[in-house]
This record gives sequence, structure tokens and C-alpha cells, in this order.
Amino acid sequence: MGSNPTEGTKIVVRILEAVFVHPPEIRARARRLLLAGGTVADTARAVGLPYRTVWHWGNDRPEAKLQGTQLRCFRCRDGVDSPTDPGAYAYLLGLYFGDGHLVTTARVPVLRVYCSDAWPRLIEACDVAMRAVLAAKVQRVQKQGCVGVQSYGSHWPCLLPQHGPGKKHQRPIVLADWQRPIIEGHPGDFLRGLFHSDGCRFANRVTVRGKDYVYPRYMFTNESTDIMGLCQWALDLLSIAWRMNRRNSLSVARREAVAELDRHVGPKS
Repeated sequence: MGSNPTEGTKIVVRILEAVFVHPPEIRARARRLLLAGGTVADTARAVGLPYRTVWHWGNDRPEAKLQGTQLRCFRCRDGVDSPTDPGAYAYLLGLYFGDGHLVTTARVPVLRVYCSDAWPRLIEACDVAMRAVLAAKVQRVQKQGCVGVQSYGSHWPCLLPQHGPGKKHQRPIVLADWQRPIIEGHPGDFLRGLFHSDGCRFANRVTVRGKDYVYPRYMFTNESTDIMGLCQWALDLLSIAWRMNRRNSLSVARREAVAELDRHVGPKS
């Protein structure tokens, strides 16, 4: 007679669990240990999983495919410690600190960045950055006077650890240790995101001794002292002079400083 159906069902369940339940980085580590000559028993102890589970992984079965945003989340992939496009990540982080919102209470987390209708190229740049960092699909939702550029993905919280309840200026905004080298390597992209969201470049007009002068100037405004501090830090990394003209407003006005910031930011469009 054949096997007991109940026992056969249990075997199928164990196989499915071995292939699909455990995180891909654990499977990858187990397979590396097995390929390096480790026994099933030693490998099972090393990864803290049952013998039978590891045996299935090492029995020449294909690796389960990573699903959705898990495939692209560098924080969750074994052996990957930086984004594929760090410049896009730095830019998107700047946009998020300004006009972004990460909703984690929904069934699937959703990142939204609100961009004014007046800046169509900014809307496109935000869309491109989301796709470069994580998203396989980006939606544009028309609101009154603005477009919500949004992407659903279970792994957005991994990449934006500053998310949390309440407004950003009412809670601490501190870079994670792994984020700092990314911004240090791409401060211009980070500043571009900040100024494209909560900043502007405009013609400043002044009158001195009856003579009118017009010169370009950048302004960045944000109620969060932490985000303002990150903007100041990034400007300092590029040796761009700035000053606080108000409690919540930063100005870049010197000719050489504006010229340098133009290289990284430029006007919205």
C-alpha cells in the first residue's frame, strides 16, 4: 500500500516550509556552508534550523525566488550593504525628508511624495528615483494642485528608518549608521532632494543707495531642527557657505556658493 495520506501531507508541508518560509538570506548562508563542505547537521546548528529543512536546501533544489521588493531591498539581501544607485537613494531620502510620508499602518506600506503641479520634471525625477531605489511600480495620484507620487512595498520601512507616527518636526530625525556613508558620498544628490522639496532658487532683489541689484539665491525652509541640521551638514561637506536668516530658514546667497549649489541642485522645473 502507499504511504499514509496524513504522513504524505506532512512531508509536503515540511518541503514547502523549507523552500518558502525562511528568509532568503538564511537559505543563502546555509547553502554556502554546505557548498564549503559543511555537514547538514553542522549547518543546521549554525543557522538554527531543523536538520530536515537544511537537508532539503542542500539536496540540489532550486533556490526560492525572492518576491517583490524583497528582491531589490539591499538591507535584506545577503552580502549587499549599499544601494545599487546610491545617488538616487540620497535624492529620494532628501525628497522624503521634505514632502514625503511613509504609511506603515496599511496592509502593505506605501511611500508617498507630494510634488506641485508646477514642477513636472520634479514629478518625473521622483518617479525615476523610486524605481531606481526599490519600486517595481510607481503610481501618480492627482490631488488639488499637486501629484502624489507613490509606491507600495513591504520593504520601504527598511530603507527609510526615520518613518514614524506624527509630524517629522515633532520627533527625532537621525540618520542610521549605514545611511551616513551614502550621504557623505553623495551630498549633492541629498541636497537636491531637500531643495526640490522644501527649498527654492529665486532672484533676490535689493536696493542699495538707490541702485537696484538682482542676484540668485537659494532658500531652504523646514520646521525640523534635525532635518535643518542635516541640510547644513551636507552643505558643509561641499564647502558651500550658508546662514540662517530665520529660525526655520536657511539661505545660500554668496555668488560662489550659489554657483556651487547650481552644480548639484539647480532650479525646479
